[in-house]
Amino acid sequence: MSSNEDKIKLAFKTKNWNEIKTYDSWKIFKIMSEFVEGFEKLARIGPCVSIFGSARTEPNSQYYKLAEEIAFQLTQHGYGVITGGGPGIMEAGNLGAKRGKGRSVGINIDLPFEQDPNLFIDSDKLITFDHFFVRKVMFMKYAQGFIVLPGGFGTFDELFEALTLIQTGKIGRFPIVMADKKYWEGLIHWIKDVMLAKEKNISPEDLNLFTVVDTAEEAVNTINQFYSKYLLSPNF
Repeated sequence: MSSNEDKIKLAFKTKNWNEIKTYDSWKIFKIMSEFVEGFEKLARIGPCVSIFGSARTEPNSQYYKLAEEIAFQLTQHGYGVITGGGPGIMEAGNLGAKRGKGRSVGINIDLPFEQDPNLFIDSDKLITFDHFFVRKVMFMKYAQGFIVLPGGFGTFDELFEALTLIQTGKIGRFPIVMADKKYWEGLIHWIKDVMLAKEKNISPEDLNLFTVVDTAEEAVNTINQFYSKYLLSPNF
């Protein structure tokens, strides 16, 4: 633990609010430095698709194999792959990109109990952040699409943040693909039956913000068709 962390812990323990406020002010520069490093590195990577999913997924899982194949096929269409840089689905995505000889990007997060970056990230395309919110900005800004595989709270956080930002017009629309219909079936029914039909908390057209697929081919075709349909180039 750094001396600064020791100081702030002592400040909270002794309720030294002036010391805490000073620490908060200086923390802005740390956050700024993370944004600058992320923007500088990721602005050069070219068109990429982000792959999300559980860090707990084992290599023998069908989801791991699906993520690897999706990533591989994306590289064959000229896309790089961005993941959270850790194990599980993230590792599978980077492995598939490496197998396809495409760009393999890892946007890692520094956590006390996890996560070490996986071995399949290009050495010049690994960035480690301290702040989740900075990391999520990088996912949104530099991805031409999201492919979301089965995961937990973190995966859902990233999925719904993307949907919210597109729904509210805070970012431009890009394809969001949810892979494995069986896993997402209950959530989709709840969105349609409760969120939309019963409570009217979303509009019918909001259902068009995402696509649910089963295969790697369907996932990649959804990305390609989106850019063909909207006459957009998957670039910055």
